[in-house]
Amino acid sequence: MTFAEEVLKKYLQAGEIASRVREEIAGQIHAGMPIIEICEKVEELTMKLGGKPAFPCNVSINEVAAHYTSPPGDSRQVPNKALVKVDIGVHVDGYIADTAVTVNLESEHEVLVQAAEAALKRALDSIHAGMRIGKLGTLIERTIKLYGCKPISNLTGHSIDRYRIHAGKSLPNVSHLFSGTISAGEVYAIEPFTTLKAARGRVREAKECTIFRFLRRKSLKDARASTLLDFIFKNYRTLPFAERWLWKRLSPNKYGEAFKRLLASGCIMAYPVFVEESNMPVAQAEHTVIVLENECIVIT
Repeated sequence: MTFAEEVLKKYLQAGEIASRVREEIAGQIHAGMPIIEICEKVEELTMKLGGKPAFPCNVSINEVAAHYTSPPGDSRQVPNKALVKVDIGVHVDGYIADTAVTVNLESEHEVLVQAAEAALKRALDSIHAGMRIGKLGTLIERTIKLYGCKPISNLTGHSIDRYRIHAGKSLPNVSHLFSGTISAGEVYAIEPFTTLKAARGRVREAKECTIFRFLRRKSLKDARASTLLDFIFKNYRTLPFAERWLWKRLSPNKYGEAFKRLLASGCIMAYPVFVEESNMPVAQAEHTVIVLENECIVIT
């Protein structure tokens, strides 16, 4: 499969925006900074540069591995000596670039950042059309262990498609008997997660959910719930969104109960925050790559 020139152009544009946003925000994060300020800066800069957020900016700190974005009115701040993971998604007409960086604010765990970045580089240097997915996981795990660290075994990279951040294929960060292969014409986000050797190396689901996604339409008796579902699909389609995005444009007093009904009905789903099982710190590095027949293009 080959990419149409116009499609490739949109992926490259999304990747360029995501890279610029990542570099700019990484230099601004500091202890005491409100997490909601990070999220909003990322999302506003994304739009200023001509893209749209492919998902809410994730700001996951220390043992929180993924899926935390600020809820409405978030008062949480970046603590001292933290590992701050910022995961950024940008789309141009539904074509997505996904990238992440870990900012070390004088944490003693710089080796986790180094291991994640080295594993990502090894994976990007190795990936090619026809490669077994399991082999990629082996390379990532071996690289992480060279640094005396442990990969998070139940977090993976993933294939990407238009308006689909997780398009069906997973890229493990550990040795795995995956039978699938990397194919030309596919787009992948490769994202090693690292933790300490003494950690369990797995994440659990926390009770808190701050990111949501449209799932399906249903006949709803509640007119406001139906109106809200239409609004969600029109604005975000099948991409994840934050509750705070809704209340910037709609009244929570009017639609708050309708939002709860959409969750209960299964019309939208929630993504739980992921926390390392033994509450050990986690680092992450991520780039998006387009796999072609004879080359791979890292777009972020």
